[in-house]
Amino acid sequence: MKSFLATRTGPVAAAVVLAVLLLALLAPLISHDPFDGGNDALLPPFTPGHVLGTDDLGRDTWAQLAHGARVSMLVGVVSAAIGVVIGLAVGATAGYAGGLVDGGLMRVGEFFQSLPRFVLALIVVALFGPGLERVILVIAILSWPQTARVVRSLVASLRHAPYVEAARIGGMSAFSTILVEILPNVMGPVIVLGSLDVATAILLEAGLGFFGLGDPDRISWGTMLNGAQQYLRTAWWMAAFPGVAIAITVLGFNMLGDALNQALDPRGRRP
Repeated sequence: MKSFLATRTGPVAAAVVLAVLLLALLAPLISHDPFDGGNDALLPPFTPGHVLGTDDLGRDTWAQLAHGARVSMLVGVVSAAIGVVIGLAVGATAGYAGGLVDGGLMRVGEFFQSLPRFVLALIVVALFGPGLERVILVIAILSWPQTARVVRSLVASLRHAPYVEAARIGGMSAFSTILVEILPNVMGPVIVLGSLDVATAILLEAGLGFFGLGDPDRISWGTMLNGAQQYLRTAWWMAAFPGVAIAITVLGFNMLGDALNQALDPRGRRP
């Protein structure tokens, strides 16, 4: 194993993710209400009072970008966390129990994994209406199978390890054995997958917002792109800034996953 900051992408990934997190947390302090409009519509960037310009309704682009980071990070982190918890539960149960339980749970996972995430998310949100909670739930339900498969494989390889057998002989229940003896030894790959799931969730939320299926009561980077479609030639900044924010954030979390993979690799791969 090696230090996270000693990896090739670790410092850059940490800086990007930390910057986006700070932007999301400090948005109310460093910008005003993103829904506040005015008569100053379609002002270009670096206009006094509007460093990133304004949109067609006179709303400040910087304020929308900052508050959009809150939505993107909330959706990404919460949906990834829920997906990881479901994946851990399903994968650990399948790997430890084996047999029919293993086969049945993995077939369910394969079914969910075969579903096109974005198309299904579009259908569900279109049918039941937009809302941040629905978006988070849909993304979480579609993101657990990969984690479950990895955890299942690792748990199955560890269930007959000497320390696991000793815990079992000592009278420890199956649940306690999994929770105390096995799961701590499989968390490395799970953490890596979780960071990648955050990036995927941010992209899915942005895609839904772009198609007009985001939460109408919240500003997100996707909804900013949706409103910018008809102004691509006359107000390029309306699409450019949220687009760059999405690209940098997703790249940051992907680099974070790569750095974590290198740092948690017991073989200690060279950067």
